[in-house]
Amino acid sequence: MSRIGNSPISIPEGVTIDVNNNVITVKGKLGELTQDYSGVDINIEDATITLVRHSEKKDHKSKHGLYRALINNMIEGVSKGFTKELELVGVGYRASNQGQKLDLALGFSHNIVMDIAPEIKIETISEKGKNPIVKLTSHDKQLVGQVAAKIRGFRKPEPYKGKGVKFVGEEIRRKAGKSA
Repeated sequence: MSRIGNSPISIPEGVTIDVNNNVITVKGKLGELTQDYSGVDINIEDATITLVRHSEKKDHKSKHGLYRALINNMIEGVSKGFTKELELVGVGYRASNQGQKLDLALGFSHNIVMDIAPEIKIETISEKGKNPIVKLTSHDKQLVGQVAAKIRGFRKPEPYKGKGVKFVGEEIRRKAGKSA
């Protein structure tokens, strides 16, 4: 029995949902998202969505919870949006942006210049005495997570001093260095 797939999704005000030919389209104040689906039926009644799987096969059971979570993320994204914040920990690490270009100085010989997708709003916060923060905001949860993971991958936090690019609030497992 799927616990996630069986729970209904409530549709907030200002969000419209269109289902046809195994494609669901969700429109809201922040944008529009589409998703293909198979193995489940989508029922929209009043202001709730319920998903019913076609059979008790393992494939249909797994898709039941998957598509319920994806549709819920789409509805939350077009109504509220998603935000990821990355913190640059290290001496001389800097971040700046001009429009959709992110410029990162992460201790390499050259700065890393990255083009960010137009669906993502990017903001860099640099305060004196604090680590620079890169803030990514969008209606697409998967895209924000993918871009944030790519930025983090340029210089992952190392376990001895904790230097690198990390998510705000992320705990880094620290190791003890050499003892003399």
